[in-house]
Amino acid sequence: MPSVLVIDDDRSVRHLISEAFCETDIDVVAVGSAEEGLQQISSAKPDTVMLDIMLDDASGLELFRQIQALDSKLPVIFITALDSSDTAIQAMKLGAYDYLLKPLDLGKVQSLVRQALEIRRLMHVPVGVPGSSRGEHRGEVLVGRSAQMQEVYKAIGRVAPQDVTVLIRGESGTGKELVARAIYHHSQRSDGPFLAVNCAAIPDALLESELFGHEKGSFTGADQRRIGKFEQCSGGTLFLDEVGDMSPLVQSKVLRVLQGQEFERVGGNQTIKSDVRVITATNRDLEKMVADREYRADLYYRLSSFTIQLPPLRERADDLLLLLEHYLACFSRELGKDVHGISPEALNILLDYAWPGNIRELQNVLKQALLQATGTVLISEFLPAKLRNPAGETPVLEGDEAVDGDLTPFIEARLHGNSTNLHAETLERMERYLVTRVLRTTDGNQSKAAKILGITRGSLRTKIRALGLSIDRQVKIEGDGLEEAEEEEAPAT
Repeated sequence: MPSVLVIDDDRSVRHLISEAFCETDIDVVAVGSAEEGLQQISSAKPDTVMLDIMLDDASGLELFRQIQALDSKLPVIFITALDSSDTAIQAMKLGAYDYLLKPLDLGKVQSLVRQALEIRRLMHVPVGVPGSSRGEHRGEVLVGRSAQMQEVYKAIGRVAPQDVTVLIRGESGTGKELVARAIYHHSQRSDGPFLAVNCAAIPDALLESELFGHEKGSFTGADQRRIGKFEQCSGGTLFLDEVGDMSPLVQSKVLRVLQGQEFERVGGNQTIKSDVRVITATNRDLEKMVADREYRADLYYRLSSFTIQLPPLRERADDLLLLLEHYLACFSRELGKDVHGISPEALNILLDYAWPGNIRELQNVLKQALLQATGTVLISEFLPAKLRNPAGETPVLEGDEAVDGDLTPFIEARLHGNSTNLHAETLERMERYLVTRVLRTTDGNQSKAAKILGITRGSLRTKIRALGLSIDRQVKIEGDGLEEAEEEEAPAT
């Protein structure tokens, strides 16, 4: 269970944060002094720390330096009053994850803590590369023995020690983030921070501020100075996912950082030096975007100085059995299932499927099948309907099983199946129904669907991948200046 340590001499703050996570899977330990906090970090090894910057018995900055000495990758979120926010900003420059202002907003507390826990996982869980001794037999591992994956492993080994920009290319779900983390864990910057930004999931108006920060009053709602990821990640590695979705303005500022290692915050005129290694990833055709003048050619050449191409799963037939065995064992442990075999019929179905959503879809299918499983062997009846009856699949949208708006049968089935995660399962089921229904209404047009849902198109794409949905037809994307229809991928998790 992930854990959060709260160090604050105000008992009401400790109680408030503990209550915020009382019905979640996050364990909260709250102490009132710096000495108790350091003891907890040494003994309990929390995943994230929330630290009051004005403690009675210690300076928050000094305590932060001691925390860094104990665990340099431990995300620290400062809690500060308005009159001490400059000190919190100074702490962020030293490597803190973020800060929150009093009085605390519980929604922001929960959101920021979950982000910090994910960052902790990305930095703390190593990614092993076959043939390398670092990270072997612990954490996550890149799986595959095919000739294509051997080339990927060689490329990671060659580029990881070199402090150069890397572009990782491949279809959605092929494991681009895992490769980025493998490069980080095997690099000379592995003791520094690792931060990830999905450029497609953040609105254009906010992405510039997210990356470069902003000054107070620089735009509506900018009531405090904020430190951006390039400044926050100094000495570490910044992973920019979906780098093909950046606006022209952000492209120009990223190019300047790559060329001169300097930038200005939004609304500021102070030049800030940056010491950050940039790893990027995209599933888009950047060459075509450059030809269509949708992407800066000079930025493309900077990003592609070293490129790693990930093959789609359909071209890795030799690896499919290895991947099935690996994820079946991982997810069985994760879900508390005693499943350690696949029936011949189910195995044939899995091996014959084209996997348009690649490894992410494979993971999703196995998780869903394991949730349905009742014995020690995974049989074909537990697999999603789209795998068992591919000929009958609706060509526009399908999830991993038939979806309707009545949750009662699903909830009853999971109750009888002794579910231990019913809340998350039901929310996922409801969201799958909602997104599927809206996309069917818009005939698969993601721009219209995003507008109806009230979210960005990048967020919708993320949801489509996470929910295991697919769009197996050409969809006209409106509002982005493209004259021709863009072939939407079949993303799935």
